[in-house]
Amino acid sequence: MDISVVIPLYNEEESIAELFQWIERVMKKHGFTYEVIFISDGSTDRSWDIIEELHAQSPQVKGIKFRRNYGKSPALYCGFAEAQGDVVITMDADLQDSPDEIPELFRMIKEEKYDLVSGYKKKRHDPLSKTLPTKLFNATARRVSGIKNLHDFNCGLKAYRRDVVKNIEVYGEMHRYIPYLAKNAGFDRIGEKVVHHQARKYGSSKFMGWNRFVNGYLDLLTLWFLSTFGKKPMHVFGFLGSLMFFIGFVAFIILSISKLMGKIWITDSPFFYIALTMMILGTQLFLTGFLGDLISRSSQNRNDYQVEEVI
Repeated sequence: MDISVVIPLYNEEESIAELFQWIERVMKKHGFTYEVIFISDGSTDRSWDIIEELHAQSPQVKGIKFRRNYGKSPALYCGFAEAQGDVVITMDADLQDSPDEIPELFRMIKEEKYDLVSGYKKKRHDPLSKTLPTKLFNATARRVSGIKNLHDFNCGLKAYRRDVVKNIEVYGEMHRYIPYLAKNAGFDRIGEKVVHHQARKYGSSKFMGWNRFVNGYLDLLTLWFLSTFGKKPMHVFGFLGSLMFFIGFVAFIILSISKLMGKIWITDSPFFYIALTMMILGTQLFLTGFLGDLISRSSQNRNDYQVEEVI
């Protein structure tokens, strides 16, 4: 199979059929073998009914239905697990991403040998409350990740070699950082393509506001820490704990010597309590690193989602 199109969605009943018809026209025009995987992320409208109707009309349509709303990252994770195409394309279901971009994205993966190609919505049709946080977020993400050539980390329209999606773990809300996850997994041939961004045709965006901006930074901090110390938490917690304990212990020895020399009564000095606190905190940090190492080696259920039905 040439292409798998993975489409996470939440309450997009108006656009699903139109989007599939558009994808179908593009695929037939270029002779691609393909599948379209819709993931209904706890939708409460008729989204799943429409997916079932499309499947009855076309065997290329597949679907995954979550029992409740988990978020975009879990939807992508499950879609990636089902994808069989040599190239995997992700796009949003709101018709703001154009399926006409698919042939060129496919070519860049197959001919230019990119591992991942990310869309860049150079001209956006979004409100300021969405575009301004996005610009700030992308500037920070470029600096932290070291992927200098990407302008839009969070663009839903991306293309991947199949090996990439099968070897990265998208969880929580880490879909914003898939290029960073791919780079950490060793897939560092990452390209960018300017793509057409259309104004939303139906409904309103489910992801807007400054809370999304703040959460994005928290997720970026998490990913940076996990990519740096995720497999070796003892290296950071153990080091900080040992350092604090050592400083506290040295201070305690100095106070003890002063006591023996009759200069001070040890508990009269505030430095005694500071030293004791540092030794306690140092021990706790050291144990945190030790427990983190144990947990990182035995986490099995990070991506355990309740799937109600699969077509």
